[in-house]
Amino acid sequence: MFAEMSRGLQTTLWIVVAAQVALAAGYVFEISAAVDLWPFAERGQLTNIFIGSIFAAAAASTAWCLVLRSMRALAGIALDYVVILGPLGGYSFVRAVQGEGSRAHLVVFGLVSLVSAGVGVALLRSSLRVPWRDPRPVPQLVRWSFVAFLVALAIVASLLIVRVEVLPWPVTGELSTLIGFMFLGAAAYFVYGIVVPRWENAGGQLAGFLAYDLVLIWPFLERLPTIGDDSRLSLIVYTTVVVYSGGLAVYFLLLHPGTRGRWSVAADAQRAAPEENAPAAVG
Repeated sequence: MFAEMSRGLQTTLWIVVAAQVALAAGYVFEISAAVDLWPFAERGQLTNIFIGSIFAAAAASTAWCLVLRSMRALAGIALDYVVILGPLGGYSFVRAVQGEGSRAHLVVFGLVSLVSAGVGVALLRSSLRVPWRDPRPVPQLVRWSFVAFLVALAIVASLLIVRVEVLPWPVTGELSTLIGFMFLGAAAYFVYGIVVPRWENAGGQLAGFLAYDLVLIWPFLERLPTIGDDSRLSLIVYTTVVVYSGGLAVYFLLLHPGTRGRWSVAADAQRAAPEENAPAAVG
């Protein structure tokens, strides 16, 4: 129950959401106070916008949990943080030891990332102890879409980590690996959503996807007429995924009668029901 989340934690998470929104805007509009926090060089505009979209997605997913008062749904977000920030922190320390770039900058970034990953572990453990509040299952279309997203993310993340060029904009080998970690974190979030098919959790994933899509869609569409032939197919595929996932999110978050809005009083009454008694997914 949400009562088990302290007021201090609620306040802290809202501050985190505000910071993520500010960082998203900072990277999208390339404000030096934000982009200079990133210790890895040679980023282009689309890489900065992509990083901004990750912050926007994290803010939207966390805000979903807070607005709908779902402590349990924070588990997937915490898992996402751990899978992204743990490798980022470790990689930063490797680079610092190798003496590449600004050692102090890399160490600070690595420490912040690892501490944040540790907070994610603590949040994951505490949220998993809390029962679900909303008995609604994930609609079948959403669940199967999540399976498709997971497969795509896992493939792309693996290719990026080993520095295969699959993005529709140029990145260095180092940035390819780092972006691969981000895709891997998103894949972990979708694994949780598939294994635990609750709308209470899936709504946060869709809210995050929608924020991510809104940040990326215009830069992608703007780039489409002028992109080179070698990257055109990649951009078309990526744009198609963005459009589809955005439409999926808008429909199920705002239009679908079984999932839009907050859960009912009846749902609150059933929030302590055992997970094994959850109803089958609906279409």
